[in-house]
Amino acid sequence: MNAQRAKEIAESPEMVDVSYYGVPVYIQHVNAGAGTARIFPLDKPGEEQTVPLDTLTEGFETETDLPFV
Repeated sequence: MNAQRAKEIAESPEMVDVSYYGVPVYIQHVNAGAGTARIFPLDKPGEEQTVPLDTLTEGFETETDLPFV
């Protein structure tokens, strides 16, 4: 996902479906300079992490064998 789209999603008042390796997530903050986003799984808000923007997908894909870490 590109930084501009990730920022639009993070700032949107409406919920947009985003996934991280198949796990539905919420984007809290985007650091375009670093190419990262601060996210958490929708069902586990306490499990925040910073991930590369290119690992985020708009919509939901089939889960891969890479776990949410």
